[in-house]
Amino acid sequence: MSAKIKYTDEPLGKLRVVPNFLPAPEDLVFREEGIKVTLALSKRSVDFFKQEAAKHHTQYQRMIRRLLDAYAEHHAQRPIRSEGRTRRHRARAV
Repeated sequence: MSAKIKYTDEPLGKLRVVPNFLPAPEDLVFREEGIKVTLALSKRSVDFFKQEAAKHHTQYQRMIRRLLDAYAEHHAQRPIRSEGRTRRHRARAV
């Protein structure tokens, strides 16, 4: 893929506004049980989440996980939302 992309000023057709359903970075800090996967992300995205995680004193991977959960919840045919916190974390919060 060494060929450069050439952008033109063509009409885009009929457009529609998509509502912003994504949570703010500070809403992505709770822990939930999960499974491990291997995923390659762009450096720009990882740097963004690392910066935001540092601001909110949390882990960037946790924020990414919550973002994906929110996206899946929004687009799921049936609700997939879990309790949001692990038992261990709930016990500490009491």
